[in-house]
Amino acid sequence: MGTVIAAVKGTRDFYPEAMAVRAWLYRVIGEVSASFGYQEYDGPFLERLDLYAAKSGEELVKEQAFVFPDRGGELITLRPELTPTLARMVAQRQKQLVYPLRWWSFGPFWRYERPQKGRTREFFQWNADLIGANSPESDAELIALCVAFFRRVGLTPSQVGIFINDRHLMESLLLDLGIVAERHREVFRLIDRREKMNPEAWEDYALSLGLQPVQLDGLKRLLDDKSLWQHSPSLRRVFAALKAYGAVDYVHFDAQIIRGLEYYTGTVFEGRDMGKEGRAILGGGHYDNLVADVGGEPLPGVGFAMGDVMVTLVLEKYGLLPTWNPAPADVLVTVFDAEHLLKSLEISQILREAGLRVIGYTEAIKLDKQLRYAHRAGIRYAVIAGPDELVRDQVALKDLQTGTQTLVALSEVAFTVKAQMGVS
Repeated sequence: MGTVIAAVKGTRDFYPEAMAVRAWLYRVIGEVSASFGYQEYDGPFLERLDLYAAKSGEELVKEQAFVFPDRGGELITLRPELTPTLARMVAQRQKQLVYPLRWWSFGPFWRYERPQKGRTREFFQWNADLIGANSPESDAELIALCVAFFRRVGLTPSQVGIFINDRHLMESLLLDLGIVAERHREVFRLIDRREKMNPEAWEDYALSLGLQPVQLDGLKRLLDDKSLWQHSPSLRRVFAALKAYGAVDYVHFDAQIIRGLEYYTGTVFEGRDMGKEGRAILGGGHYDNLVADVGGEPLPGVGFAMGDVMVTLVLEKYGLLPTWNPAPADVLVTVFDAEHLLKSLEISQILREAGLRVIGYTEAIKLDKQLRYAHRAGIRYAVIAGPDELVRDQVALKDLQTGTQTLVALSEVAFTVKAQMGVS
């Protein structure tokens, strides 16, 4: 046997069991999104690099994007995120759309990162955005949408939480510490890295940026103050709205939530596993200028993204993934012999049209081999259409789980199987 060519590093093969989880996740996301009035959309998998250079941040563009020149020499990238594409799509039809927009999507993305647990180079992501509304209550709606998803899949407030902050609040408090606005971006980056570094290294990094010891002490006090949100009129309204949504039990204030993408301008939030590892599940926030940055007129918005890899790991951790049913069909219609092959295919189609999942065997081989196939595939029922039974418009229905076999009128097979399955 020759050497099997390996898959590209950081990608995944979706065998049926994994594909079933992905399809279930997509279905749940669609149902939750629709319950809030969000409409599904999507964009191209390829975009021009300069779309991301406008606002996504230097690290994403220079280090994480899969970039290549097309045959005309223009730099193209596999999309690493969707918000810039959304902004472009809105800008292209800005005068024709009805605001506020509520849009969601679930599709593939690519980032050139070091593959590790919970992170791959190719992943699927849920994106939801509210465009054209500019209130703390609008920000709260997106957080409530995340909470609705958590509840729908069975995740409790003790298992997951959403941590929120307000960039406007942090900018104001940094000014109070004597840190000028021109340095806020690097200080935000410093705050974002606090939990990723040991305390001594983090403090050394802060001092290397030019912060004075008194400023560093003041910054640490701010980051540890859990009541700081009460100084933000916007966050007070967000929490009040979340209480109205019945979602506040999942939500916590955390001054260390900054979010790395540079287009966020107000409320920012992250969903996290509340367990020991505390890994991020989703993230998002408020943005004011993204549509204008890609050539449109200014429009406010708020949105978030949730990757399928990490949320699947969290659901698996808490035993919340759906039970895998390996059976590809409810019924196998066997072939008695070559002469009756077409009749068996006809029966399989009749059962299919009655709402059953049916495999019609397509080769006239030994019956025991067909039944062994059904057993190994997890198919519970087999229809055996022999010439003696067919003369009387009957077939033999075999329950491969119990081993029982009964004669059933051909017109009653679908009803009998459904009754035994407990479905109507």
